[in-house]
Amino acid sequence: MASDPNSRLAQAHWSEVAVLAGPALLLFAAFVLLPFALAVGFSFTNVKLLQTERIEWTGLDNYTRMFALKVVDAPPAASETERELPQRQWRRMKREAPAGLDGYQYLGDVSLAGRHYLVGARDPQFLRSIANTFLFALMVVPLQTALAFAMALWVNHGFRGRVVLRTVFFSPVVTSMVVVAAVWGLILHTEAGLANQLLRVIFGDNAPQPDWLGDPHLAMLSIAIMSAWQGAGFQMLIFLAGLQGISIDQYEAADVMGASRWQKFVYITLPGLKRTLVFVALSTTIMAFGLFTQVDVLTGGGPMDSTSTLIFHSMRVGFREQDIAYGSAMTLFFFVFVLLLSLGQKKLLERSSR
Repeated sequence: MASDPNSRLAQAHWSEVAVLAGPALLLFAAFVLLPFALAVGFSFTNVKLLQTERIEWTGLDNYTRMFALKVVDAPPAASETERELPQRQWRRMKREAPAGLDGYQYLGDVSLAGRHYLVGARDPQFLRSIANTFLFALMVVPLQTALAFAMALWVNHGFRGRVVLRTVFFSPVVTSMVVVAAVWGLILHTEAGLANQLLRVIFGDNAPQPDWLGDPHLAMLSIAIMSAWQGAGFQMLIFLAGLQGISIDQYEAADVMGASRWQKFVYITLPGLKRTLVFVALSTTIMAFGLFTQVDVLTGGGPMDSTSTLIFHSMRVGFREQDIAYGSAMTLFFFVFVLLLSLGQKKLLERSSR
């Protein structure tokens, strides 16, 4: 008679549990819990990477620095050309009244109720990075999800060569992102890149030659397309597992009733993939907000901070500028923000799929 697994587990000695689970728990504590605790502590100080002997408690100064804004009335323009350059107005105001704008940098300008205002921030790159992160997520999540869904529908059919096609679709996922970014950097090169060469072949010598990674309006879109291409294979496997989990009896019954392909897709396939869609949307959103490698390899946050993201900016501040305290504060903000966003998105998607 087989023994009950639950009773055997209850009789296990703590020493056996410690031997089996101890190494994993130690690694988890060393590489997850300890760095997290240090980041929490550092975020309330002024610690520098190579100046640990001058640590002072600063309270919430690092957190207020992230969102500190100053809005001032724009001064009268000194010339006609200056009306198009609010940055010059900001610099002139800092020269004339340095105490009031000390520590603030130009962020942007806005017109309200017939009045013109200049907006400054203690860390304008942080606020631009948040906006860029949202922009990237809004572009890549629907694009990558739709691409993965389309690939899963394609390879789910029983045709010769589908296994090879699945391998081809999944191969970018197991390729290092650094390698993928480097290859795409060559493809998107303005003069010798494959993308612009194809435009010349199709449209002739007068074809447009976009600066894919040097144009502030195209750089983030280019990174989003590359990221969707690289990561869609993973979501394809998840969608494929969901498609194969739908009972074939439902499709056979629909065939007997004379349902069309579109009707089967709307009334059988999509309802059967509700939970899968929720999981894919959540996982893709979390990965999108963690954008770093593509930006670091391809653009370095440029041009004009148009591709700087929250993670990239925190890494740049923490390690390149050696401001560990402020970098830790940004990473903790990112952790809490993504956690709340994921929980809210999960509840919203679950409510809409009922």
